[in-house]
Amino acid sequence: MMEILFYISIISIVFSYFGYPASLYIIGKLWRKTSYKNVYYPYVTMIITAYNEEKRILGKIENTLEIVYPEGKLQVIIVSDSSTDLTNSISESYRHRGIELLAIPTRAGKESAQKEALKIAKGEIVVFTDVATILEPSGIEKIVSNFADPHIGCVSSEDRLVDRDGNPSGEGFYVRYEMLLRRLESRVNSLVGLSGSFFAARKSVCQDFSPDMQSDFRTLLNSIRMGLRGISDPEVTGSYLDVSARSREFDRKVRTVLRGLTVFFRHVEFLNIFKYGFFSYQYFCHKLLRWLVPFFLVVAFTTNMVLAITSIFYRIVFVFQLFFYFIALWGWKTKRTSLSLIRIPHYFLAVNASILIAWWKYFRRQRVVMWTPSER
Repeated sequence: MMEILFYISIISIVFSYFGYPASLYIIGKLWRKTSYKNVYYPYVTMIITAYNEEKRILGKIENTLEIVYPEGKLQVIIVSDSSTDLTNSISESYRHRGIELLAIPTRAGKESAQKEALKIAKGEIVVFTDVATILEPSGIEKIVSNFADPHIGCVSSEDRLVDRDGNPSGEGFYVRYEMLLRRLESRVNSLVGLSGSFFAARKSVCQDFSPDMQSDFRTLLNSIRMGLRGISDPEVTGSYLDVSARSREFDRKVRTVLRGLTVFFRHVEFLNIFKYGFFSYQYFCHKLLRWLVPFFLVVAFTTNMVLAITSIFYRIVFVFQLFFYFIALWGWKTKRTSLSLIRIPHYFLAVNASILIAWWKYFRRQRVVMWTPSER
């Protein structure tokens, strides 16, 4: 029984991170779901959600004013979720440049703010972005060109995450892995998640936004329900700095997973393979199986510890596990995470620890509604 549990755990962990992408790659070689881009200039509404962003809002506005898009076809809304600093006054001072401010009087959370902004959105296509995310001047034009294909319901940018020296951080490595996975998913069928910092969608799929449920995840599921697809565009990027403090970065991961679990278990119908086909497989592997990895890690460690007394093979494997966790914890303790040998184990452990805590909070019926932008 111990051996069965050990091997099931190991196989599940490996398949979650490597088997699932490999299956997408193989399927993509045999069969692809094509999509096309074309010159397309519909009316677009850009929604920038902000809360107490007086230090960064000016830079975001200036970045937005550099966007190249046909005049008269881009509506820019800064929706302030009851900010108490100078965010509103700074935004208001750019009204003559076409920047609209929607000041929410009572703080209700990011998704609630976006829901209010959608009520005054005039665009056929809606672009959602954060204050911390810097877009390329051609970013809107590129992301919108994907909607020339009527089968596309939403489009995600690709994240570019760097530290203050311009180098990829531990999370940067993980982000690159996620971006590769999104490209594979886009080729075969549809994305399972969008970049919440910069994504676009048809206004018709932006429905039922809820304070405790991620708008990017909800938008993607709405698209699938309506028979549309979500894809990632490698030519569209959103750049932002790594979170400045490790504790804040960790808390952000916990919040993200907790909100993801909330959306997932309110939409378990997408596991119905008879109705949603291949997407059900993706939904299970990319979300639920990945979130179960911390439990598989615990089972693999404990069963391996018991099996280590039975043979040299299991002792070698157990020593390897101990070394892996030692490197990860040592990197965390000493903050020496610049080398890949340390950075990758450290980040892998941090990610799965955050998932485990998110499960704990979910089972305790804790939900995330309010948000505070991460300091970068």
